[in-house]
Amino acid sequence: MRKRLSVAGAALLTVLAAVFAFVQPAHAAAGFSVANGRLYDANGTQFVMRGVNHAHTWYPQQTSSFANVKALGANTVRVVLATGDRWAKNSAADVSNVISLCKANRLICVLEVHDTTGYGEQSGAITLDRAVDYWLSIASALNGQAKYVIVNIGNEPYGNQGYATWATDSANAIKRLRAGGLTHTVMVDAPNWGQDWSFTMRDNAATVFNADPAKNTVFSIHMYGVFDTAAEITDYLGRFRSAGLPIVVGEFGFNHSDGNPDEDTILSYSQANRIGWLGWSWSGNGGGVEYLDMATNFDPAQLTSWGQRIFNGANGIKATAREASVYSGTAPTPTTPTPPTPPPPPGGCTASYTIVNEWQGGFQGEVRVTAGSAAITGWTTRWTFTGGQTVSQSWNAALSSSGAAYTAGNVDYNGRLGAGASTSFGFIASWNGSNSAPAVTCTAS
Repeated sequence: MRKRLSVAGAALLTVLAAVFAFVQPAHAAAGFSVANGRLYDANGTQFVMRGVNHAHTWYPQQTSSFANVKALGANTVRVVLATGDRWAKNSAADVSNVISLCKANRLICVLEVHDTTGYGEQSGAITLDRAVDYWLSIASALNGQAKYVIVNIGNEPYGNQGYATWATDSANAIKRLRAGGLTHTVMVDAPNWGQDWSFTMRDNAATVFNADPAKNTVFSIHMYGVFDTAAEITDYLGRFRSAGLPIVVGEFGFNHSDGNPDEDTILSYSQANRIGWLGWSWSGNGGGVEYLDMATNFDPAQLTSWGQRIFNGANGIKATAREASVYSGTAPTPTTPTPPTPPPPPGGCTASYTIVNEWQGGFQGEVRVTAGSAAITGWTTRWTFTGGQTVSQSWNAALSSSGAAYTAGNVDYNGRLGAGASTSFGFIASWNGSNSAPAVTCTAS
């Protein structure tokens, strides 16, 4: 059962002072890593979370939930765990089983300790330091799993009181985890019941990031009643993007007891800026927020209106989720033969067009650009739709159009490709005639 206290709005404070520049991972790593404010998987491929929260610690028998959320298109699941201080402890063996369920279903596991929720205001809540004790006690389950697991130290640490030490406590917790041998990407939640109306996390994020010896920390904001306007959402997330600091929306809903979040802006802004998000929650809510269940009684055939919005709506999971590349090669062999890819020309580049997902009146497309026999420093693709298609948003490319003719060029981080190397960009579009795939040309620079 979830309990949240209402929080007051606050005026915007000063812009984050530090701007960081990092280099994208160039080769396979032991696990997830952070660079340029983005999250990359162990293959060096950017990963954008599109998933849901699952209350495993209160419903440990609901192991089918992992397969069910995957079948609906999710690429990530944030799993509620407990230390034994407030709720029954999830043992190392249980956590190992959770990780195996994630891997079997090709999901990325974000594991979070829930006992920290509302510390300083909620009776029984524990400190981040105590949460670290738990993580180190189950290190046997985590070791060797950094390709598939992100460690969210503690859920919503601090309520609306005593949160002034959030930065110091978060930094110390990260350093203890590193000293204890955990190499995983670490996620830290904001104070103020996760909503950071005081901007404590926003204004101290750079300091906390710098305190991580591995520079492998991601920040998580929870968006409920505090974030009820588009301006508040875009300003908060935008400041992290401008500062080059990685941010995800670790929880959000379409409604809440403390106000009505603007979920449409959360989804659209996150998609346009490649920011990860995890909706709250799959099923089993109590305490007056039962309306946040996405599935009734954990049944994927009984999606609620919230579940339909998250999985099947505009900018939802079905339209935007991409599976982590660390699972490539584990998917079943397609039953429909795929035409062979022509060999790359000497120099230059080629482009291929794929419809990733399609629904009535809309679809998600992807264009893959491949360098020829020589390295390139930039690329431009062009195509003309013939079925009345219109692109509404895109990512990983600079897109422009003139009528049905579209031009998409590289952005600063994906223009340089080695000989034979590939990159891709995607878009969401509508169609009102036929949705045939156009021919795409590629020009290298």
